[in-house]
Amino acid sequence: MKVSILLPVYNEFLTLPLVLQRVLDARLPEGCEKEVVIVDDGSTDGTSETLYQYKDSSTIRVHHSVVNFGKGAALRIGIAKATGDILLVQDGDLEYDPNDYVKILEPLVKREADVVYGSRFMQGVKGMKLANWTANKILTWASNLMFGAHITDEATAYKAFRREVLDAMELKCMRFEFCPEVTAKVLRLGYRIHEVPVSYNPRGILEGKKIRWHDGVEAMATLIKYRLAPLASFAKKAAPSGAKTAPSHLR
Repeated sequence: MKVSILLPVYNEFLTLPLVLQRVLDARLPEGCEKEVVIVDDGSTDGTSETLYQYKDSSTIRVHHSVVNFGKGAALRIGIAKATGDILLVQDGDLEYDPNDYVKILEPLVKREADVVYGSRFMQGVKGMKLANWTANKILTWASNLMFGAHITDEATAYKAFRREVLDAMELKCMRFEFCPEVTAKVLRLGYRIHEVPVSYNPRGILEGKKIRWHDGVEAMATLIKYRLAPLASFAKKAAPSGAKTAPSHLR
């Protein structure tokens, strides 16, 4: 079983080499092979030049976008280029630990789940700014209320999917609205989100964190948009047999 690790990057010159080494060194569940799909989203700080050393790698695939389109657009490119049976999102900074891959991927490999989120809150998170903590909690509460979910961390970067889940939906995201869009569509299509606890090391704006307060507003608007949108407007095809049928009030 092949696991495609999607790594969207934008101006991560200082942290990318270490992150990429951790990704390459990280264990996967038994019987899995690794593919790393890096999408350089128009970096201007030396990230692009750093990635040229991997152009002949058999494990790493690199795509360079000529301009900065946004994280959501980079992830959509990564999804299109990935060849894995399972796709896992990895940020290009040091906030998340690739040593958590096994616990995230095992429910998918064992076919116990179709979607797995790595929750920062299941075992407690330290060092997150109050504004970020509050925004995360509000978005999670809204997701649970609107879609009948029971999750603890909607905005986590560690999201993993069986390939057919992403193939069943049409994604439109350009920036940070990837998280609320994919959460809304996964739940509307009738999949249950399985969560596992992951470690988290928050960074601030001076350390390169790019998300801002208005992204939280956009995330809430995205949840509302796809709660109200007709299912047929974003479902590419019928959900696979492994998905549970969504309750009628969520379709």
